[in-house]
Amino acid sequence: MRKVMVRYRIKPGREAENEALVRAVYEELARVQPDNFGYATFTFDERSFVHFAFQDGDGPSPLPELASFAAFTSDIRERCEEPPVVTELRQVGSYRL
Repeated sequence: MRKVMVRYRIKPGREAENEALVRAVYEELARVQPDNFGYATFTFDERSFVHFAFQDGDGPSPLPELASFAAFTSDIRERCEEPPVVTELRQVGSYRL
């Protein structure tokens, strides 16, 4: 299982815009329901966001195929005060995750 975390910080005043773009990704995911894929997004200290993606198997992530994800990523660097940092995760343990 591939596990990825992406963390970034949005510029002041761009929080609602970013949240709307993120919510659109979840709406499209709910419609297409990709198999063997989990995704979660959290925000903290008002402008920082962290996304977690979990993919079973070796296939490609379904995210790049989504129109909403393309819209979300199209100007992400312009919206960010701190650009996205992608980190591969290695699970040590989990409970009901």
